[in-house]
Amino acid sequence: MRKEVRCSRCGNVVYVYKNPFLTVDCIIENDSGEVLLIRRRNPPHGWALPGGFVEYGESLEEAMVRETKEETGLEVWKYSQFRAYSDPERDPRFHTVSVVFMGKARGTPRAGDDAGDCRFFPLDNLPSDIAFDHARILDDYRKWKEQ
Repeated sequence: MRKEVRCSRCGNVVYVYKNPFLTVDCIIENDSGEVLLIRRRNPPHGWALPGGFVEYGESLEEAMVRETKEETGLEVWKYSQFRAYSDPERDPRFHTVSVVFMGKARGTPRAGDDAGDCRFFPLDNLPSDIAFDHARILDDYRKWKEQ
């Protein structure tokens, strides 16, 4: 969907597109099989997978590595795509599409950027206040691991 508008400075016609925002998330598991979640500092609050918006000119992989490092301090070094999630209601702020990765990481997790905290949780004992559709993503991941 696009809308035609006139630039207030030059008067030229420009097009404004209304598309979903592209995001990435990363499932990082430790040696005990626990997954890393961050406590969101900004609304919507709750626990979430490390991730965020893909910047212009950035690949999905670059965005996932950057966002994970910014929020957890961890260097993701081995990863693969898990699934994509596109439910228009997955983010209460606007329509987003997320490509979810599974990754291995080096370092000691420490909260940074948008994260107020970060810690590992067992897949069968996750916190109740999980943001976005990340509880569904983690449930899909758990089922995938059991196959």
